[in-house]
Amino acid sequence: MIFLHLCESENPIKMALIKSISGIRGTIGGKPGESLSPVDIVKFVASFGIWIKSTHKKTGLKVIVGRDARKSGSMVNSLVITTLRSLGINVIDLGMATTPTVELAVTGTNADGGIIITASHNPAEWNALKLLNEKGEFLSGPDGMKVLEIAAGEDFDFVSNDFAGSLAYDETWGQKHIDQILTLKLVDIKAIKAAGFTVAIDCINSVGGIILPQLLNALGVVKVIELNTNPDGNFAHNPEPLPENLKAISEFVVKGKADIGFVVDPDVDRLAIICEDGVMFGEEYTLVSVSDYVLKNTPGNTVSNLSSTKALKDVTINYACKHYSSAVGEVNVVDEMKKRDAVIGGEGNGGVIYPELHYGRDALVGIALFLSHLAKSGIKCSALRQLYPQYVIAKKKLTLEPDTEFSKIIQDVKDHFAGHSFDERDGLWIEHKNGWVQIRKSNTEPIMRIYAEGRTSQEANTLANTVIGIVKKT
Repeated sequence: MIFLHLCESENPIKMALIKSISGIRGTIGGKPGESLSPVDIVKFVASFGIWIKSTHKKTGLKVIVGRDARKSGSMVNSLVITTLRSLGINVIDLGMATTPTVELAVTGTNADGGIIITASHNPAEWNALKLLNEKGEFLSGPDGMKVLEIAAGEDFDFVSNDFAGSLAYDETWGQKHIDQILTLKLVDIKAIKAAGFTVAIDCINSVGGIILPQLLNALGVVKVIELNTNPDGNFAHNPEPLPENLKAISEFVVKGKADIGFVVDPDVDRLAIICEDGVMFGEEYTLVSVSDYVLKNTPGNTVSNLSSTKALKDVTINYACKHYSSAVGEVNVVDEMKKRDAVIGGEGNGGVIYPELHYGRDALVGIALFLSHLAKSGIKCSALRQLYPQYVIAKKKLTLEPDTEFSKIIQDVKDHFAGHSFDERDGLWIEHKNGWVQIRKSNTEPIMRIYAEGRTSQEANTLANTVIGIVKKT
């Protein structure tokens, strides 16, 4: 997969605090309401705690807390735990833990919710709170809106010290996470051991540096060569796992004569793969390849969001199975997967969701399934990549003026593509001969995004530029 990030910036240094149904994020420091200040952290955690209390209406409520290795994590962690306890909620602190590990711990301990302290792929000066329900899944739209309403009203009622929640520490869930992966039917430890792989890893000096070596050792990998595995929060490069940020690991794979390289983001829910020749496998194709392996052994439905490559649909059809799409966002993908009883699903950002383990993006299970696939294929990683349909995605954006009527833009684009299939669940998605084009209005910035997919970069760019031309005339 080739990504053309033209006119696209996903690395803003400072911006207004972002509040959404899935949590809150921003840069650390500054004034309340303008960045992720202690005031905002306490306010939002209290809102989440009040929501849990109103939802479950019982005593002995329990919330799991975990964090990535960002330097601000310890401070945010203290604020989160103290606020929850001040509401009479018991807390289990996992310490440094991956996002999928926290998700598994919520259900594994019969907790009533969870908070993951991580800004995912955002740079080191960012942090965030990801909110989980009692299923270890991100909050639904209505539930997230309720939390936002509570925050806006600031109707909090804290308990006296005599009724404060308890605090316990449990750092065993990383190993429990690995143990659950090892028991999965499609994880073939014997085949992985026999392959004698040398695996290179880049963990951006976050929690992946703790758990990836443990996982690979448990899977029987012969040799692991490590890059950026000290979980001290000193991110060696931009955490977004894009080709321009992964030159060091690509060179590391070739120099170390590794069979494959794995790259994870700071909270380990996204997986990028480097082939033995140092070439990116393609984030979009992480899900495609893992799905190929899953479908080969357990045929069934697949799901990805509307902004993900058409290659997954092609692979799914080859197995005489059905592919379904969802709006962008993990919670939307999960909802669609449950509705369709999908055997595999996820997002084109390297997010693999394998319901046999849990309904959440999980780079660890992605690694285990991919290594099983590669070992049993008997071919090199680069050769495996060539087995899949080639598509190219162009990603662009346009600034919107305050008085822009997005509905008018939608209609003009639809008029131009009359006769094509449309999907309006997430902006406007239009099926095209060799791919698709999608326009979406940002919820956090005054911009619209234009994503287009084709068989070649020229085809993808031409399609995207056609839409841009229509928008500029509106």
